[in-house]
Amino acid sequence: MNTEQENYKIQKWICFLSVSLFIIKLFAWYLTRSVSILADALESIVNVVAGFIGLYSLFVAAKPKDRDHPYGHGKAEFISAGVEGQMILVAGGLILYNAIREFTKHTPVTHLDNGLYLVGITAVLNYIFGLYCVKKGKRNNSVALEASGKHLIIDTISTVAVIVGLVIVLLTKMYWIDQVIAIILGILIIFNGYKILRKSLAGIMDEADLTVLKEIIQIMDDNRVPNWIDIHNLKVVKYGSRLHIDGHLTVPYYLTVEEAHEEVSNLQKIVGESFPSQIEFNMHLDPCREWSCSICTKTDCNVRKHPFIKKLPWNVKDVLSSRLHSAMDLDTAQLVMDN
Repeated sequence: MNTEQENYKIQKWICFLSVSLFIIKLFAWYLTRSVSILADALESIVNVVAGFIGLYSLFVAAKPKDRDHPYGHGKAEFISAGVEGQMILVAGGLILYNAIREFTKHTPVTHLDNGLYLVGITAVLNYIFGLYCVKKGKRNNSVALEASGKHLIIDTISTVAVIVGLVIVLLTKMYWIDQVIAIILGILIIFNGYKILRKSLAGIMDEADLTVLKEIIQIMDDNRVPNWIDIHNLKVVKYGSRLHIDGHLTVPYYLTVEEAHEEVSNLQKIVGESFPSQIEFNMHLDPCREWSCSICTKTDCNVRKHPFIKKLPWNVKDVLSSRLHSAMDLDTAQLVMDN
C-alpha cells in the first residue's frame, strides 16, 4: 500500500470517528444544556464536514499522474486543508456568538455529571486518533491528514477545557463560568483555524517549507561523496505527499554521462530512503571549474590545478542560492587561482 492509499484509509476512520463523537456530544448537550458543551459540539460539526472533505481530497490526491496533471493531484490536499481552516474559523465565530448570547439568557445547566462522562470519552478518543494522524501525516507528507489530526487534537484540548470548567461549575454553582469557557474556546479555535488556513495557502502558493529543506540538505551533507563537489539552486515543491526536488549538482567535468547519471541516482536514493513519500528528482548537472579545486575533496583527481583549502558546509542559505559556490570565500578562491 502506497502513502496515498494509506492516507485515504486513515481518513475514512477519521470520518467515522467524527460522526460518532458528534452524536455523543450532542446527546451530552441535550442532557446538560451547557453552552460550553454546545460549543464543543459545534466544533465537532466542523470535524464531520471537514473529515469528508479531507476524505475526498485524499481520494483525488491518490490518483496517478495523467496527461492533464503531469505533477499528480496532490494539490487537492492543500485545498482541503484550506476549506477546513475556513470552517474552523466559522465554528469559532459561532461559538463566540452563542456564548455571548447565553450571557443574557442565563439558561440553567443540569445533569453535569452524566455530561462530563460523555464528553470525557470523546476527549480520549479524539486525542488518540489525532496524535496518530499528525504522526502519519508528517511521515507521509500529507497536509490534509496532518490538518485532520491537528483538528482532532484541537477538539481534545477544547473538550478538556470544557470538562475542567464544568467541574468548577459543578463544585461552585457559578454558572457564568460556563459562558466564559465557551468564549475562550471560541477565540482559541479561531486562532488555530487561521494557522491551518495559513499553511494550506502556503502550499498552494508553493511557499518554501524550510523544515523539509533543512532535513533534505542535512541528509545530502551527511552522505556527501567526493564527486558531489557542490549543490546550489535547490528547490523543493510539495504536491500533497509527493516531493519534487530541483537543483544543480556540480560534479567533475570529466565524468561520462553514465557516471554523472549514476551520481544523481545515488543522491536520489539516499534522500528517498529518509522520506516515505514519493520523490521526483530533476537535478541539473554542472561541470566543475578551475576555482572548484579549492573546495573539492576528491583526492584521486588527475587534473587538479589548485590545492584543496576547505570543505564547504551545505546550509539552507547557500544551497538555495542560484550562484555557483556562493558560500565560497571569493578572496580565498582568487588567491588560489593566482597561485
